[in-house]
Amino acid sequence: MYCGPDRIPLFREWVGGPGLRVLDLGCRDGALTSAYLDGNDVVGVDVDRTALARAAERGIETAWADLDEPLPLEDASFDVVVVAEVLEHLRLPDRALAEARRVLRPGGVLVGSVPNGFRLKTRLRFLLGRQPETDPTLLHLFDPDAVERQLAPFDDVEIRCIAGRLVRLSGRLFANDIAFRARKSGLLATTQASRSRARATA
Repeated sequence: MYCGPDRIPLFREWVGGPGLRVLDLGCRDGALTSAYLDGNDVVGVDVDRTALARAAERGIETAWADLDEPLPLEDASFDVVVVAEVLEHLRLPDRALAEARRVLRPGGVLVGSVPNGFRLKTRLRFLLGRQPETDPTLLHLFDPDAVERQLAPFDDVEIRCIAGRLVRLSGRLFANDIAFRARKSGLLATTQASRSRARATA
């Protein structure tokens, strides 16, 4: 998994729980999804049916969808939406983020990541006359500023450069990945956990 040792604990912390309804867009085989599955109600979405079958074997509820199209999900139906290593592969990442915002409950949290498309290694490849990236499915390159612009409709945006031995010197130049979280405006959603506590104390 790309930058897994750095992303897994961070996403586990940022997603939180237990008792949350979580949507993982572009979940693939559920390797990252499993990090925040325990205690949460998680739905994994992907366009690859074979990958979804492997995610289901991990105990993840799955649904097929093309993330370049509107999601077949109800408004304000999730506490957390995860978009990890997905936006760079979509034709219209802003549309996917709008859909993520739509299905988030007021106060819900968006958690995600994209490769750092302007790290030093990529810049050097470009200067040497090579393609900056070799993945043919990569449609967009992001730096922290571009991520911030994409997240303009959200509140409380946090962007963190991660994964790389020299990140402490300069995240922009040496981080392999850009992780982010942001909140949909509005009052905090009532989670399954808080509803359970309310029933327990009634």
